[in-house]
Amino acid sequence: MELSDRKKKILRAVVEKYVETAEPVGSKAIVNDCGLSVSSATVRNEMADLESMGLLEHPHTSSGRVPTAQGYRVYVNELMEEHRLSEHDTDTINRALRNNVQQLDKVLSDAGRLTSQLTNYPAYALAVSSQQPVINRFDLIHVDQHTFIIVVLLNNNTVKNKLVHLPVNVAPETLTKLSAVFNANFTGIPEEEMTPQLIAASERASGDTSGFVAVIAGFAIELLMTAKSRETFMTGASHLFEHPEFRDVDKAHRVLSYLSDENGLLKLPTPDQAGGSRITIGPENLAEELKDSSVVVAKYDAGDNLQGIIGVVGPTRMDYSKVAARLQYIANGLSWLLAGGFSLPGIDDRDS
Repeated sequence: MELSDRKKKILRAVVEKYVETAEPVGSKAIVNDCGLSVSSATVRNEMADLESMGLLEHPHTSSGRVPTAQGYRVYVNELMEEHRLSEHDTDTINRALRNNVQQLDKVLSDAGRLTSQLTNYPAYALAVSSQQPVINRFDLIHVDQHTFIIVVLLNNNTVKNKLVHLPVNVAPETLTKLSAVFNANFTGIPEEEMTPQLIAASERASGDTSGFVAVIAGFAIELLMTAKSRETFMTGASHLFEHPEFRDVDKAHRVLSYLSDENGLLKLPTPDQAGGSRITIGPENLAEELKDSSVVVAKYDAGDNLQGIIGVVGPTRMDYSKVAARLQYIANGLSWLLAGGFSLPGIDDRDS
């Protein structure tokens, strides 16, 4: 979509004025803020063009205009300036991070609380394994005629085991055959590929009629589900009511209900692998409950093959530049400290 320089200036001014005031923006305000040497009538015509392009919309109760989700996206991609944190912001974040880097669950909850306080939006934090957990090797060790040990080596080089006691006889040669079947069919695959069909085929291949395959497969599935589970924390939900877009109780309730469900949190957008923060605006969110909301997220290295994610959820009328800058700074600080840094990296030319 090609926009003239004047249209870009007007769109940017509408977005930033609306973020500041939460009120529809008229042509007179744009003339005053942009310093354009054109009349209000010319600005109204340009705003009408931007509306026809789907970047602005015209509320029925006002003569002013507000950005659409598509308008916000053009602003974020092309018009938004990088926000530089103030010295007060960086000092506040640094003090909080130095004081609170302890166990991972404490880090996540404190990072979410700090993010919510600094942005005035509900914030979430979670940790996820940076690699898909799979099993590299199975070993079955005979103990006695009713007992054996399952030993598995995961791809993160951890070893897990389970003592199994069954009411049927366990022959060493049976365990040898089962080991071969599991190492051939159950290694290198994620938990969701360990299907009932695969288990049934393995029972036939090993000649198992006593339930050995089901027991071993059940342990493998449970182990991989645990290995990929994520800690999730949500904080600052009440901040949602501070924004006029969520004075509609039903709308706020839908968003808060979604965020209060751990499964909902796990489906929120995650940062791109390339790094940096990610902004998802309104209808770009897959969840129907978030079609009128935006999500901004950043990631940090939590160690032990874990990737930490912090994010905020709020109205589409959000100061994306400031929120993204604060999230990224918190994420960078967490990565630094969790890697064993004793001091936090500073930033130059800080201004508000």
